[in-house]
Amino acid sequence: MDAPKPVDLDGFDLKILDAVADNGRISVTELAARIGLSKTPCNARLKRLVDEGYIQGFRAVIDPQKLGLDHVAFAEVKLSDTREKALSEFNQAVRRIKEVEECHMIAGRFDYLLKVRTQNIRRYREVLGDKISSLPHVASTSTSVAMQSVKER
Repeated sequence: MDAPKPVDLDGFDLKILDAVADNGRISVTELAARIGLSKTPCNARLKRLVDEGYIQGFRAVIDPQKLGLDHVAFAEVKLSDTREKALSEFNQAVRRIKEVEECHMIAGRFDYLLKVRTQNIRRYREVLGDKISSLPHVASTSTSVAMQSVKER
């Protein structure tokens, strides 16, 4: 079975993606005015971009600091086994840890990089010891603590 052929995105499509990435609550009327199309074709393009998976959803961006989640740490995780079954088991388990905001498989000296957000270093230590270190096939971890977030999206 052939992979689906990607749709060619034109300048209007790219402007729509940029605008909704910046403000997911933008009205179609405002979006149309911003990108230079009338409302009906703008709405049709927006719908197509959603239907084809270019836009995967809309969500509220919560300020974690207002919730007392000021501590950000990056955990480098090395696995004892990197065969496909072990990777799948790790991937499924890490998705269940709410403090892990992001998890990326890395090509390098470790296997995964996790962005972990907690209230403080003490709570991070608990999450690391009780949850992350207990994930399937974890051989070792190393932590770097963020001192300041310069850019987040």
